[in-house]
Amino acid sequence: MRHMAFDRPLLRDCGGLLFWRLLGTGRGRSMSLGADLRRWALFAVWRSAGDLEAFLRSSPIAARWRAEASETWQVRLAPLSSRGTWTGRNPFADPPGPPAGPSGDSRGAQVGSGGGVVGARGGPVAVLTRASIRVRRLVAFYRSVPPVDESLRRQDGCLASIGMGEWPLARQATFSLWRDQDAMRGFAYRGAAHQRVVERVRSHDWYAEELFARFVPYASEGTWNGTDPLRTPPPHHGTDSPRDRHGGPGPSC
Repeated sequence: MRHMAFDRPLLRDCGGLLFWRLLGTGRGRSMSLGADLRRWALFAVWRSAGDLEAFLRSSPIAARWRAEASETWQVRLAPLSSRGTWTGRNPFADPPGPPAGPSGDSRGAQVGSGGGVVGARGGPVAVLTRASIRVRRLVAFYRSVPPVDESLRRQDGCLASIGMGEWPLARQATFSLWRDQDAMRGFAYRGAAHQRVVERVRSHDWYAEELFARFVPYASEGTWNGTDPLRTPPPHHGTDSPRDRHGGPGPSC
């Protein structure tokens, strides 16, 4: 927890790091009240892959994470689309799109570090949602979370998800991985619990600021609750996976 404060000056001076947020995580699959004090995240936007490699190779922050963590997982994401802002800016404005494949065609699937094919067409998709919740809407918002968590747990095609936060309660985010865009859209647009929350967010003006972004996850490394979710088939509908038994990471879209 102390590194949430002490790592900030080093990250501010890190070359090639265009946007970053240190994030705590929750115990629910979306934005929840429970906190997991052993699990932390860094979300970062880099100028180039070389800048990221330099950070992983030589930064004392990355070295300390490797030394102190019992488990780590990282994923590299290429923006597909985004709308909204995060503290006044959109860090994914004018997204470059997925890295070019071996043929030079960036429109098709890409090959991840595990050898699996991923991409915007028929492959896994990642979703980031982030919101600043108005103080007067906090109680109503958190009362709406349990049905969404339950719906997400049972959603076919959700590979993994986790709730994250910059500040306790008011500045929250979720990150989720999906088998493909159809699975993600099935939850976002056809899930009754999620739809009810979306309607209340709009009609009652719950958020002071929000951002929604989709990505192609084109490479991953390490494990998340014992497996790499991008290399492991999703659990069957209505069954518990290793992710569920470990108190569950998990965002919604």
